[in-house]
Amino acid sequence: MMHPFKELGIPSTMIRGLEELGISKPTKVQQTVIPFLIDDGSDLIAQAQTGTGKTAAFGLPLLTKIDPTKREIQGLVVAPTRELAKQIGKQLFRFTKYTEKIFIEVLCGGDNIDRQEESLRRPTHIIVATPGRLLDLIERESLSLETIQYLVLDEADEMLSLGFKKQLNEILKLAANRRSTWLFSATFPEAIQQLIKGCMSASAKSIKIDQGNIVNRDIDHRFAICKREDKTEFITDFLRRQKDARGLIFCRTRAGAVDLGRELTAAGLSVDVLQGDLMQKERDKIMRAFKKERVQFMIATDVVARGIDVAGLTFVIHHQLPDQLEYYTHRSGRTARAGKKGVSVALVDPKEKWRIPELEKTLRLTFREYHP
Repeated sequence: MMHPFKELGIPSTMIRGLEELGISKPTKVQQTVIPFLIDDGSDLIAQAQTGTGKTAAFGLPLLTKIDPTKREIQGLVVAPTRELAKQIGKQLFRFTKYTEKIFIEVLCGGDNIDRQEESLRRPTHIIVATPGRLLDLIERESLSLETIQYLVLDEADEMLSLGFKKQLNEILKLAANRRSTWLFSATFPEAIQQLIKGCMSASAKSIKIDQGNIVNRDIDHRFAICKREDKTEFITDFLRRQKDARGLIFCRTRAGAVDLGRELTAAGLSVDVLQGDLMQKERDKIMRAFKKERVQFMIATDVVARGIDVAGLTFVIHHQLPDQLEYYTHRSGRTARAGKKGVSVALVDPKEKWRIPELEKTLRLTFREYHP
């Protein structure tokens, strides 16, 4: 029987790398996107969220289109955050373990720019970058986008909400010789529609991954009705019962995350806080400590949590429901990865109880009340 990824057009050398990563069955987004990008490869607009396997959906076809004998940059992936860019770079590198050598360079703020300039003097086939650092390096004449054939905009809605509209338009202009643009976004507000009109052909293929397929079925979704003043006590009790289990707690604001971190540390729990006011060096240090299990629990705000990929997290707590519904999927998708089970517990203010049926309907989920 033919390997499911072979059927989609992925070469055997790449499949070997996928199998080593434990990826043997394509997700819905991969089944839909990969054959189109490999056979056709023209402009694509895809609605898909984090946790759906979209990095492989665009990454595998991109790698198959690279000509390793040419020294020039042929592919560019633009991502909103440093964490996500690094994660994409790592995945692409792993996919090519058994293929002809394809050189991938990750360029983001917070890393030494001189070192990045030096790396770009070597042959480079694919660049994964955040918008600001990419333009800084272009300004320094360390690279040019003239030879780019394929441009991927990942989490395009997030890039616009972080204020990168001007930078994206500049990047699109500089990569004017490209064959195609592949845009991935969880939501499609008016600003995204304008971006699409400005940079893609009117006949671009549009793929929408059904919301019902987006949410990981290995996650047990729970809610607890909890007044604001009782939330710290609830979380403290929950964490104390976890033994060795590890997980994430999401807060809506930086101030809320810092306050909660202070309270949980005072309660003797092993916890750290990841939030946007930190210097990049500090953020990296906190992530390393969490990945290496020197810290048991992590508190994070939504923006910095994009791209967090830590194995073996068994739960996610939502201190409040997020403002935007799709953030619920981003958050809860940090647990139950690679076929493991996990629980997502949303702390809901009595006045916001009406939002649970809304989440159930939109994301096609079933929430059960959490009882310790």
